[in-house]
Amino acid sequence: MSSEGQPVSEITLLLRSVRQDGRGDCDLMAAIYRQLRHMAAARMALEPPGQTLQPTALVHEAWLRLGNQEFQNRAHFFGAAAEAMRRILVDRARRRQCAKHGGRVQKADIPDMEIATPADSDELLAVHEALDRLAAHDARKAELVKLRYFIGLSFEESADLLGISVPTAKRDWSYARAWLHVAISTG
Repeated sequence: MSSEGQPVSEITLLLRSVRQDGRGDCDLMAAIYRQLRHMAAARMALEPPGQTLQPTALVHEAWLRLGNQEFQNRAHFFGAAAEAMRRILVDRARRRQCAKHGGRVQKADIPDMEIATPADSDELLAVHEALDRLAAHDARKAELVKLRYFIGLSFEESADLLGISVPTAKRDWSYARAWLHVAISTG
């Protein structure tokens, strides 16, 4: 039990173990890898056809970006993981957008070319930019958007990580979606 009377998750205990004595790294990775992989797969399923980034690669790159940070608890870890995945997806969207608008142009023979449906990086970048403005306005709602939009958590999972009720998460989601829609449409 935590000091607030809440049960402490296995991940929180493993994070504390790593922080205190440096052990538990393998246990920690095994305990959260499946959950991160599931979240990445759910997020990648929302990507348009033609996406080359695989969920496993997204998880590995996010894990590398998390580095040797110390995490307070499960919510802190998954918040950081959501932010890392967000940054990875945004970086990829920017590279695709650059390429789409003539960046790195190379001569190619048309008969040898394979044509794939382009991924919609414009939406991802618009959400990313508006999300920073939402975070300045309401950090919790922005965090909810990161958890739901960028890593595909359910309302229940997001509410649990944020320490709010599911109805509150749904209200915050409705508000955040409307706020982001207005922010994106007005530029």
